[in-house]
Amino acid sequence: MKTIKNYKLAAFFFAMTLAVSCVKDDDYDMPNTDSAAPIINGTMITINVLNSLLEQEQNVNGNDILSFIESNLYISGFVISNDEAGNIYEELVLQDLAINPSRGVKVLINVSPLFTTFEFGRKVFVKLDGQSVGYNGGVLSLGFRDGNQVEAIAESLMDQTIIRAIELAEIEPLSINISDFSAAKTNLYLRLNDVQFNRNDALGENRKTFAAEPEDEFDGERNLESCAEGFSVILSTSTFSDFKAIELPQGRGYLDGILTYNYFGDTFNMVLNSPETIHFNSTDRCDLVEVDCGLAETTGSNVIFSEFFESQEVDESITGNGWTNYIQEGSRDYEAYFSDGGNGNPSLGISASIGSYNSNDDSTIAWLIMPEIDFDVQDGETINFKTSNSFSDGSTLVLLFSSDWDGNPDTIATSTWDSIPAAYIVQDDDFYGDWYPSGNISLDCINGKGYIGFKYTGNGKEDFDGTYELDEIIVNSN
Repeated sequence: MKTIKNYKLAAFFFAMTLAVSCVKDDDYDMPNTDSAAPIINGTMITINVLNSLLEQEQNVNGNDILSFIESNLYISGFVISNDEAGNIYEELVLQDLAINPSRGVKVLINVSPLFTTFEFGRKVFVKLDGQSVGYNGGVLSLGFRDGNQVEAIAESLMDQTIIRAIELAEIEPLSINISDFSAAKTNLYLRLNDVQFNRNDALGENRKTFAAEPEDEFDGERNLESCAEGFSVILSTSTFSDFKAIELPQGRGYLDGILTYNYFGDTFNMVLNSPETIHFNSTDRCDLVEVDCGLAETTGSNVIFSEFFESQEVDESITGNGWTNYIQEGSRDYEAYFSDGGNGNPSLGISASIGSYNSNDDSTIAWLIMPEIDFDVQDGETINFKTSNSFSDGSTLVLLFSSDWDGNPDTIATSTWDSIPAAYIVQDDDFYGDWYPSGNISLDCINGKGYIGFKYTGNGKEDFDGTYELDEIIVNSN
């Protein structure tokens, strides 16, 4: 078992003296009933330093868990979790500062409820001796070491491990965009502005609850969309929460919650302390207009347009056949792609590929638009295609239709583009080595002339730099 002792830390702390602090009150103290500040006879380090110690252990010794024995070290933090509504269980989430925090940690403890002792905004000190730091569900966590896992601290050890300070602070949510999510932002109390729940979850006769649908086995997962960016994140709610049966709000606004990962530690999730932190006061939603002709039972024999990309030059931009291959933002466009399956993701011969991996783009928006179709000269139009991905992460690929685009690339972004919701496009949790058919999508309800296009949205950050592949596009009619 790898441990940390005082004499082993001397050189490290000399280099990080600015990060080490004494126990002191901050400027935003609030009145409370605690009579005296606790006396901490030890060295206080920040949560950032705690994370650095773990990273050092991983890089130098290859261990994913670091245990503390006779180190006489403490961390401090402000409680940002609240288990009163039952959506959080046997854990305290702490962040380093009440305002403009930079790092947080989850303290696992076998006690419920915790809000009666460690309320939201309460400053606490955590004694590190006897504890271990590692990752639980993908986020930085403190607890008892059990083999290669960090597990919950026993109830009998709570009082000597977690010490309540007299300070009760007003937590100010850190405003952030979904595209700015990162591992370093997990375990922080965040505010997402200008967001709404996906219309398929929040609107219509089948409006969903937070977590009381028949398919919600452990958690309800609902799509939360950014109106400003086009990105989305899963809001995860426990089926044991008091508010699981409340219907999702239908409006648009801001939401405060804790950033974490899903159970597998690979996809960002937002978690609420309570639905009272949702403020969707605007009824002006940002949904795309839908062109929903549904799925067609048959496919006509007349081919209006087809593309299998076999004539394209591998690793070069998609050209010819009437395509408009346009970069709205960033540096990436659609390129011809080939793989024999050696990487587990074979192409269908030559395919079209789009992604922002290693692009360093702050924003990547790319379009691939078919030539204009006149829907009045035939009937029974359908479209079929296939998609695959290489870990699409938080990036998106959507199928859109425009009746007012004039064919000039400079006006793509200012034209009206409506979604075609019947099309199935590969999802991030689909197996990356498979190709998924779109379904036989009817276009028969469209009149006049217009354009059908694929729009990719991502950026160069690790969690939004996914890749999509596209192939076997056929538009038929009777």
